[in-house]
Amino acid sequence: MRSNDDDDAIPDEDASEVTKLFNERLQAWKHACGYLEDYIQAQEKMQNAHGKEYEKVVKTVSNPLKESHHFDQNVGGVAELFENLRANTQAVSNSHHETAKILKGSVLPIFTRLHAEIKNKNKELTKGAGKSSKAVDKARTVTQKHIELLGQNTASFDSTGGKTDAANDPYILQRGIYHRLNKQIQEENNNKRDMLSVQSAFSSFEAHVLNTIQQGLVQLVQVLNQQSDNQKTLYTDTLTTAQQIAPDFEWNGFVQRNNNILIDPNAPDRNVRSISFPNQDHKATQPMIAGSLERKGKMLKKYETGYYVVSQSKFLHEFKTDDDFQRDPVPENSLYLPDCAVGALDGTKFNVKGKDVSKGKLGNNFSMNHELQFKAHTAADAAKWWEIIRRCAGQLTEERPDVSEPNSPVDGGKRVGSGLSQVEQPSRTGTMETQASAGATGESMEAREAREAAEDRQAAVSGAGTNAGQQV
Repeated sequence: MRSNDDDDAIPDEDASEVTKLFNERLQAWKHACGYLEDYIQAQEKMQNAHGKEYEKVVKTVSNPLKESHHFDQNVGGVAELFENLRANTQAVSNSHHETAKILKGSVLPIFTRLHAEIKNKNKELTKGAGKSSKAVDKARTVTQKHIELLGQNTASFDSTGGKTDAANDPYILQRGIYHRLNKQIQEENNNKRDMLSVQSAFSSFEAHVLNTIQQGLVQLVQVLNQQSDNQKTLYTDTLTTAQQIAPDFEWNGFVQRNNNILIDPNAPDRNVRSISFPNQDHKATQPMIAGSLERKGKMLKKYETGYYVVSQSKFLHEFKTDDDFQRDPVPENSLYLPDCAVGALDGTKFNVKGKDVSKGKLGNNFSMNHELQFKAHTAADAAKWWEIIRRCAGQLTEERPDVSEPNSPVDGGKRVGSGLSQVEQPSRTGTMETQASAGATGESMEAREAREAAEDRQAAVSGAGTNAGQQV
């Protein structure tokens, strides 16, 4: 603190220095208050901006859910979650706008009023202590002039031998200085008391300024915390709504709404054998005969078993197996029987000569005629196959299967001189047995001889026909 200096009539100081210092300090407080005002205004703008941004967020969920029929519209589902999300997000946006209004209407005025108080305090200081400082400066100026006048006259007093006029008598001038110095000191003391009063009041004013700032910040924090807590509550509510959806709620509703479309888990698997389709039983799809036959190979000359079918379209198809599921049933060979020739039946064997037509038109052009030798499992099966193939074949020959093959179970050789094959012998034997039976019944010799002659002629004709077929 500065102390009084009694040695100097005119102190080496500026009487308005204290006033200027207080003015500068008030200016500092005013600027600090202005910063806080700008801060609150920026907070207000930010809250409004947040509110507008959240309005954009609301638009992302404002439209109804696409394919909303897939979600349960009752309480407790995804549809309710999105309704909650829309409402709470809109509430967050509204809370930001409401916070901006509170900041502008309640918090900002606190600092605006404080700013005005500081400005008024500055005016009071200028009008009160400022005038006192100016009076001190004015009194000091007057005193300084008389001190300088005394110095001039005392200097001339020595040079003139004490000759001077009454108005400039150093004695009178000295007393005038005391008079003016007394008035100056009174002004200085008055200014001192004013400054002490201002200085003392300034401490209380600063406490008031600081207390007002604290109150304003308390309200600011309360408003922002309220907005933050409200936003936290809204988000927590959305989370709670989502967590309350049972894991199977939507699925159960979906299954119930689409029960007529979804697959019944208890329904048995489909079986191809139980399926029907148009023309499934059309007569053209039913084979004349189907089953396994043995066919002699071209290279190894061994019989190999295959699955054969004579279709209503008069094709003889050869397949590896009768399984339609493991592989596509594409024929290995296909003979169009009206273009084929079938030989004579010899026990379990018979031949079919024709061209494979399973390779399409281009393949058929390069296909050659082949003679296929077949063997059935029994003579009865062979008779069935041969009869059906014979009815479909375009040509019937008397050619018999090759009997020289050791793999053939039936001897296909012909009887020497008789022109009849061994296959025909049973019928011949049967005729002889019939003759014996006729004799046993008392048939006359003439009748028996006539009948035997007729049978011999018939056998001779049959033998000649067989030889002619073999020559062809």
